[in-house]
Amino acid sequence: MDFPIPSIRRLADDENPTSLSNKLRARRFRHFEALAASMPRPLRILDVGGTNDFWEKRGWVGRADVQIFSLNLVPEKQRHGNIIPLAGNAADLSQFGNDSFDIAFSNSVIEHLFTFDTQRRMAAEIRRVGKAFWVQTPNFWFPMEPHFQVPGWQWMPLDLRIAIIRRWRCGWRGPCSDRTAARRLVEEVRLLSRNALEVIFPGATLIPERFCGLVKSWTVVGGFPSRQANSHRTFAAKA
Repeated sequence: MDFPIPSIRRLADDENPTSLSNKLRARRFRHFEALAASMPRPLRILDVGGTNDFWEKRGWVGRADVQIFSLNLVPEKQRHGNIIPLAGNAADLSQFGNDSFDIAFSNSVIEHLFTFDTQRRMAAEIRRVGKAFWVQTPNFWFPMEPHFQVPGWQWMPLDLRIAIIRRWRCGWRGPCSDRTAARRLVEEVRLLSRNALEVIFPGATLIPERFCGLVKSWTVVGGFPSRQANSHRTFAAKA
C-alpha cells in the first residue's frame, strides 16, 4: 500500500528520460562537463557510488580521453572499457593515495551513510584523493524528501517515520513490517543542510539547485581552476 498522498513517483522516475529527476540531473551534469573541460587529458575520475547506467545516460562511455573508476561496496560488472568497477568504502579510500584522481565525483551518495561522522569521513576522503571534487546531495530543508517522497519526512520524529514505513510504501521503500529492518531503512538516509556541508567541505563552493524558488539540492565543488569554478550559476527548474 502506498502512503496516502498524490504520487510523485512519475516525476522521480530515473527510467523516464523526460522526468523531472532526469531533467535536473542533466542540467547539473552540463555544469560538471563545463568544469571538467578545463582539466588536462587524459582525465581520471573516481566516482564514489557510481554506476554504469549513470555514465551511459550522460554519454561518457567509450571515451578514450576519460577513465572512470566506479567504487561501490559490491562492484558492478564491467560493461565499458573506460569504466572500471572497484570495491571499496566511501568513508575509507585508503587504497588510494593523495591526489590519485583528477576529479573525485559523487552523485546522491553521501546522504546514505547513516551518521554525520561517516559523512564527514567520506567528505575528507573525497577531498584527499581528488585534485578536484564534485559532490551532489539533496537539501535537508527542501520540503519533499526525495527518497521516501513524503512531505516533511526528514523533519518527523524517528519513531513516526518507522511506524509509517512499516505500514505503507514510501517512495522506493517499504512497506517493511519488521521493526528492525524498517528502522534501518529510515536511518540510512540522513540529508545534509548547507551549514553541515560547509563544515565537512571547508572552503568549497556550494551551488544551489532551485525548484519553485526553494533549494532542492546542493552541489559542492572544489579544486577546479578558479575561473571556471567561480563562474557557476544557480540551477533552476520550472514546476
